[in-house]
Amino acid sequence: MSKVITGGTMSLDGYIAGPHESGFDLLFQWYGNGDVEVPTASPDVPPMRLSEASAKLLEQEWGDTGALVVGRHLYDMTNAWGGRHPMDVTTVVLTHEPPPDRPAADENFVFVTEGIQAAVAKAKEIAGDRNVVVNGGQMARQCLEAGLLDEVGVELVPVVLGGGTPLFADLGAKPTQFEGPIRIVEGAGVTHLRYRVT
Repeated sequence: MSKVITGGTMSLDGYIAGPHESGFDLLFQWYGNGDVEVPTASPDVPPMRLSEASAKLLEQEWGDTGALVVGRHLYDMTNAWGGRHPMDVTTVVLTHEPPPDRPAADENFVFVTEGIQAAVAKAKEIAGDRNVVVNGGQMARQCLEAGLLDEVGVELVPVVLGGGTPLFADLGAKPTQFEGPIRIVEGAGVTHLRYRVT
C-alpha cells in the first residue's frame, strides 16, 4: 500500500533553511561527501556523491516513489529543476496560479490550484501503488494539519543555523505524536531518521 511521506534535511536546531533562505551549503554537504555516485534526472542538478549507507537508502526510497508534491515557491526557486525533478518522477505543483509558459500537465509537472488535498489526491493517482513524497515546509505543514501524512523523514546534519524555517512552519494543528524512529541509518555527516505518524 502506498504511503504519503514528507521530510527534509534539518539542522540540529530544527531548521530546513536558515534565515533568509540561507544555510543550504551546510545542510546539503552530505550530498557530496561520499564515494558512491547517485545520478539525478535533472539537467540542472549534478550527480550526488554519497556515503554508501546514504546512497543505499536514497536509491531504495527514490525507487519506491511514484510522484512528488511541492509548492510553487520551491518550483520557482529551483527554476523547475531545469525541466525534470532529480528523482525522475512527475511533480505535482500546488499553486494559486500555474505559470503561463507551461502546459497545465505533462509527464514532468502537473499544476493543481484546489488545495493540498487535491494535490495529494492527484499525486496518488499518478503514483499508483508507489509512494507520494511531499516537500517539507508549507506543504508538510498543510498535509499534517489535513491528516494526510503517513511518515516523516529527517536527514539530521551536525550544524546549527540559529534560526530560519522549521520543517512544520506555523503549525496550527494540536501537538502530533510520531512513532519511532522506525528506521535509523548513519551516513557520513548525516543521520537518516524515519518516523510513522500515529
